[in-house]
Amino acid sequence: MAHDKQIRDYLTPMSPQPTSMKPGGRLKKMIQCVLFDIYGTLFISGSGDIHVVQKTPPQVQKLERLTQKFDIRKTPEDLFRELHQTVKAKHRQLKDDGIDYPEIEIDKIWQQILEFDDIQSVRKFAVEFELIVNPVYPMPNLQKLLSACKQQNLVMGIISNAQFFTPLLFEWFLEASLESLGFESELIFLSYQMGYAKPSMVPFEKALTAIEARGFDAASCLYVGNDMLNDIYPANRLGFQTALFAGDARSLRVRSVDPRCSNLLADLVLTDLGQLIGYFQQIKGIEHV
Repeated sequence: MAHDKQIRDYLTPMSPQPTSMKPGGRLKKMIQCVLFDIYGTLFISGSGDIHVVQKTPPQVQKLERLTQKFDIRKTPEDLFRELHQTVKAKHRQLKDDGIDYPEIEIDKIWQQILEFDDIQSVRKFAVEFELIVNPVYPMPNLQKLLSACKQQNLVMGIISNAQFFTPLLFEWFLEASLESLGFESELIFLSYQMGYAKPSMVPFEKALTAIEARGFDAASCLYVGNDMLNDIYPANRLGFQTALFAGDARSLRVRSVDPRCSNLLADLVLTDLGQLIGYFQQIKGIEHV
């Protein structure tokens, strides 16, 4: 699937939309580990986040062609309505089971809606649907940042709301797996695998346990995300250093009216991923090149 021509036809360049925020801040101590959010942080997200469920579909013509391709006898409007209703019902069920911020598995949701027996066909449809309603593209300087982290022997991980196709973004755009880019498999926490979505504390608590097992403490780990509630708030509660990525107006979520965020500040504010390299080099006493 990573090299499928139909998939690559959806991968068109996008640029981030500037925000009014200014970069700044400082790290408190040397960083040994850095954890990233994906959508809106490492990748531009056309909708601002992954699988944003809307009641009225954008890109109707593309979706009509997609339904024809998969011989689906439903309109895009019908699909969006059923998607919204099915996800809402599943969230309600999972909350009743005690999950504070539940996450669905989108392929299982689509299998229920489409009534397809073949899960591989369901997943192919789900990928193309997602790329139509939420086009993605790497943030500027993404590969440069990941290479710098790897060169400086920083342990890298991910805590992100995600679905089964999310890791493929790195293969589609960077032609490399997460592990070959330097991410540690034990430090990759994706919401669809855990059943918990941010801002639940569960993914962050599991990440902290894994970090401590490697001999690091929370303060030696930096978490980078674009959402003050989903990213900065839970990371800050556990003692991580934090960086708010404010490089794209589509996805920046300041959440100033939320009481959990009204007096919360990130240690760093970044408007370009490349700015992080300078902070790493500064605090490790490495000459900036």
